[in-house]
Amino acid sequence: MYYIGFDIGSSSIKVALVEIATGKSIGVVQEPETEMSMLAIKNGWAEQKPEDWWKHSCNAIAKLKKNYGIASEQIKGIGISYQMHGLVLVDKNGQSLRPSIIWCDSRAVAIGQQAFETLGEEKCNEHLLNSPSNFTASKLKWVKENEPEIYSQVHKFMLPGDYLAFRFSNTINTTISGLSEGIFWDFKKDDIADILLTHYGIDFNLIPDIVPTFGLQSQVDAKGAQESGLAEGTPIFYRAGDQPNNALSLNVFNPGEVAATGGTSGVVYAVTDSLSVKESARVNNFAHVNYTKGADPRIGKLLCINGAGIQYRWLLNNLAVSSYDEMNTLAEGVEVGSDGVAIIPFGNGAERMLNNQDLGTRLVNVNLNNHTKAHLCRAALEGIAFSFIYGMEIMKADGIEIKVMRAGNDNLFRSPIFANTIAIVMNCEIQIYNTTGAIGAARAAGLHEGDFEKFGKNITENDYVMSYKPLPNQKSYQEAYQNWKKELELILNRD
Repeated sequence: MYYIGFDIGSSSIKVALVEIATGKSIGVVQEPETEMSMLAIKNGWAEQKPEDWWKHSCNAIAKLKKNYGIASEQIKGIGISYQMHGLVLVDKNGQSLRPSIIWCDSRAVAIGQQAFETLGEEKCNEHLLNSPSNFTASKLKWVKENEPEIYSQVHKFMLPGDYLAFRFSNTINTTISGLSEGIFWDFKKDDIADILLTHYGIDFNLIPDIVPTFGLQSQVDAKGAQESGLAEGTPIFYRAGDQPNNALSLNVFNPGEVAATGGTSGVVYAVTDSLSVKESARVNNFAHVNYTKGADPRIGKLLCINGAGIQYRWLLNNLAVSSYDEMNTLAEGVEVGSDGVAIIPFGNGAERMLNNQDLGTRLVNVNLNNHTKAHLCRAALEGIAFSFIYGMEIMKADGIEIKVMRAGNDNLFRSPIFANTIAIVMNCEIQIYNTTGAIGAARAAGLHEGDFEKFGKNITENDYVMSYKPLPNQKSYQEAYQNWKKELELILNRD
């Protein structure tokens, strides 16, 4: 018997099967095999048709069943992960009224900033734990202001994962974690954020019913079964945004546990039980998947670093090297600190953790007689690692304790230089796991039974790869970080 997990990204839909008894991943497929299309009618806009998510999900189900010889009746539960902060609007018949305004669309920035200034930083921090910023509530306000004929037809708004669940079940609902990512949740009142909805003039009736993150949320109906190929009555047991789900996939639930990703951009997601907010302008705060109303809070603090793996990829494309493996080998031949060469890797747009400054990439202290491409490779890996450390220092100032960091076995964390640098400077263990968001979502379908110990055991037994632990020779790493930080702060103070 199996659980099936969906991960709705902006480039593709990934779907995974896991065996219920062992938690073992049976297979993962991606649809489409090439990248999904994205509409960009104006600069800064980004939209996708929610119907495409459904079409590709159905195609992926068919592929999984065929590839692994699985019958619909063998799939006993559904888990869903999805791209955060998207907005889907449907009418009374469940038809989408416009393309989804997805996470990377920036049209509502000014609306969120105006709300932040009007409501005040103190009230936003106390109640919302965030600035309204460019999140889902602000996007809904944009539709109200700019597309009133569409807004007048809205029956419910949904997040992308809510929409997929709706297409399976013809039932519209959402979760507290989902509402919090859209800035629809008031953490002080532990209820719907009426201060923001009233400010925006948004009808409270547009909010879907709230269901637990883990539990019976809905079931596949006859139409959903016919279109998807899953059996009628198959329960939907779990739903969460991609970053909380990534943390779940790495068994990150408790204060002191941190999840990280090191792809084109970097993410650090730390769990805390504190509602205190000091860095809401630079760090986002959401209800984690195990947040429960009326209980001790579980908050996920999210730090995003735009300039991460894209820096290393740029070097790959512009140095006389053939692969990342070659670059890593070159870097290993250079001592810690890259002989003074430093790369400030912020070349992928404005950095929220730097108060939205766009510094670009900076290469400093290069001696044309002594330094080679090997120094650049090492300096890039160290510079990206140092940017993670700089961000984690911000999070620690905001009350985060870092006992252990867990990351997927991909991209930057496959580099010992990168991972060891963070482990040593931050004095924390980094555990590497070979898992994905779709696998995590499938496993999470089993958490409706409440057995978190079994869930964690499945991750350890099936996915654990290795650990990086703090080494005794920390001084050279600490000195290298302080030198890099000094260069960064010179730029920040000058600019």
